[in-house]
Amino acid sequence: MMRLNVFFSVLLLFLSAYAAEAQQPAQTSVLRGTVTDARSNAPLPGVSVFLPDLNIGSASDENGRFEVTGIPPGLHTVVFSFVGYQEQRIEDVRFTSAAPAVLNVALEPETIGLDEVTVTVDRALETNEEAPLSLKRISSTEVGRFPGANRDISRVMRALPGVASTPSFRNDLIIRGGAPNETRFYLDGIEIPNINHFATQGANGGPVGLININLIDGVNFYSGAFPATRGNLLSGLLELEQKQPRLDEWAFTGIVSATDAGLVAEGPLGERTGISLSVRRSYLQFLFDALELPFLPTYNDYQLKLQHDFSPKDRFTLISVGALDRFRLNLDANETPEQRYLLDNLPVYGQWNYTIGGKYEHFRKDGNYTLVVSRSMLENAFYKYPDNDESKPKSIDYVSQEIENKLRFEDVRYRGAWTIRYGAGYELAKYNNRSRYTLATANGQVPVDVNSELKMNKVAIFSQLTRTFGEKWSVSAGLRTDFNDYSQDMNRPLEQLSPRLSVAYSFAPRWQWSASVGRYYQLPAYTVMGYRAPDGRLVNRDNGLTYIRSDQAATGFAFLLPERKARITLEAFYKRYDRYPFSVAQGVSLANLGSDFNVVGNEEVTPTSEGRAYGVEFLYQQRLFKGVYGLLAYTFFRSEFTDAQGNYRPSAWDFRHALSLTAGWRFGKAWELSGRFLFSGGAPYTPYDLEASALKANWEANKQGVPDYSRLNSERTADFHQLDVRITKQFYFNRWSIELYLDIQNLYGYKVRLRDNFDVLRDDQGQPLTDPNNPDAYRYRLLKNESGVTLPSIGVVVDF
Repeated sequence: MMRLNVFFSVLLLFLSAYAAEAQQPAQTSVLRGTVTDARSNAPLPGVSVFLPDLNIGSASDENGRFEVTGIPPGLHTVVFSFVGYQEQRIEDVRFTSAAPAVLNVALEPETIGLDEVTVTVDRALETNEEAPLSLKRISSTEVGRFPGANRDISRVMRALPGVASTPSFRNDLIIRGGAPNETRFYLDGIEIPNINHFATQGANGGPVGLININLIDGVNFYSGAFPATRGNLLSGLLELEQKQPRLDEWAFTGIVSATDAGLVAEGPLGERTGISLSVRRSYLQFLFDALELPFLPTYNDYQLKLQHDFSPKDRFTLISVGALDRFRLNLDANETPEQRYLLDNLPVYGQWNYTIGGKYEHFRKDGNYTLVVSRSMLENAFYKYPDNDESKPKSIDYVSQEIENKLRFEDVRYRGAWTIRYGAGYELAKYNNRSRYTLATANGQVPVDVNSELKMNKVAIFSQLTRTFGEKWSVSAGLRTDFNDYSQDMNRPLEQLSPRLSVAYSFAPRWQWSASVGRYYQLPAYTVMGYRAPDGRLVNRDNGLTYIRSDQAATGFAFLLPERKARITLEAFYKRYDRYPFSVAQGVSLANLGSDFNVVGNEEVTPTSEGRAYGVEFLYQQRLFKGVYGLLAYTFFRSEFTDAQGNYRPSAWDFRHALSLTAGWRFGKAWELSGRFLFSGGAPYTPYDLEASALKANWEANKQGVPDYSRLNSERTADFHQLDVRITKQFYFNRWSIELYLDIQNLYGYKVRLRDNFDVLRDDQGQPLTDPNNPDAYRYRLLKNESGVTLPSIGVVVDF
């Protein structure tokens, strides 16, 4: 009944907007912006600005500004060309009747690219010398139209090669077999610790994204060959670029989706100062309550950017992003065993975080330098009462904070075919943790009682040297070191030297071969570094905890089809890990943990785990061509870490197969239909130690099964697959426009069987039943655990 109501509500919205649109006269839009030199930021006069599908255009004036009028609303291609510079093509620029579209474009000086015939640069297909194949770019338009993603950047990343899909509600990015906490995120060059609500401390990831794509211009995604300017990562790098705030007039966007509502405002604060601001609030708690789910999440977030140009040579940017998350229990939803199991396990949860940062850029003829200052803070708190009875002492009581104050300087210089980057960074990090709970293991209960404070000074020094050799070769070499005062082992710069090298060779028209090698380091999570024994000792520091190290290599080929706006790549990779933290109590590498509302690493570890991941990736990326676009990505990979005996076993991320097929069709009157099919191999899991799980002491401590890590990841779930579809319609009116969409996740309702949940049997009063053969244990059962539901979602986006 509910799905019928959703369907008819959407149908009514579409018909009402369609009728209103039919009564409006034809609308037109305007394109405005500036064109500058990408290296010096100097304005470029006389640049041709052309819309080829409309055969209209203009040229920039002496200040680099331009304006094109009479543009029909919709999605159009814009081409910028100027003698001595690479021609730049920007697809899918969205024009509405609400406000002029704004494009601020930086053109690169002309060089011979991969294709010797066509020198046009399509921003979605471009690469760079530092990561010839491992860099992929996704535009904000592509993020917004991805089926099943609900305008969430992390879910869009699942469509790219090297990224595996999980059959859960979470946004964990599992890249080339690495754990989610091996990825770093930057917003306009300023690091933000996490891009999701309800983040798992020590493991990253979360169920809902907190970045509003209406403020995003594009995303650069690295799965390897990481630039030396970015450190403390082993598997992935997301560089999110925000749009420059408008300087011409104020514009507003209202968004209502199935999960939240938000407002975006952009406009000038002065002749050279612009600001953009987004605020959102969820109403998931009402939907979950109506569905009688035992948990009620609520989230809020904001996103801010302010930009002031002192002159064409000097620019200051202020960004900030933050979230406030709450998670409470719905105690009335306790009728089924599955509901009662969740109520027994889920804590009451609260989390907030923010990042605020300032960036000063100075441009000169031969390059630019950047100074970045930022502060990030996270507070994570959760608690649990036995049987959710607040008259009893808490069984879990956890409060922790992470604070990072960062300073980074980067300088870029261009010397003919040479590009030189160098810089340094300093960070003052603070961490505190007050926690008390009991960890149940197959060997008994381990009480955790931590009261810890930690302060660290971190330093980074880096450089990157890139050189092109005529039309064929390019080489990029980088060197980085990171060190800190946590311990003597970590305070030795030469111990963390991180060299990297990338080579690309265009051996035929449209063909390119590339290869990269590198050694990368990452700090263990603060939860690991700050863990203290009851006597105050930093236990893991005394155990020799140090930087995690990963040696990586990749090679592959790329083939461009510029006449079809397409790109094909094939790449093989190998990653080797050592010094990974290994849990003493649980007997398992921390690489296998971290995908729930919890905390990872707040326990004793040793730096003794080793791992490896290897595989091959294929990508076919088709930009919009004759009304059709698509993306096909397939990855075969293995991910393994050592167990307590030193034998390699499949890691929790060893899905082996990851397939994503996305296709869309844009047809008349601003309609668009798209679909995405996802497939992942079965996820490994560790079966329960049933006898240890049934012990009364273990059950009362954790209210869930105890994994038998002697059989680490010896079982697998069924393969996961899912089809998502989306239909979108744009309506344009006088000074405002509206987008309506219907998005259906898991169209055919596939359910994947996960590891069953361990639960005890209860009497009519809900009390656990004692095992008649063992008075120290409860009788138990295994509850069927499935994931997968057809989820229709409607959305309304209004520009005014």
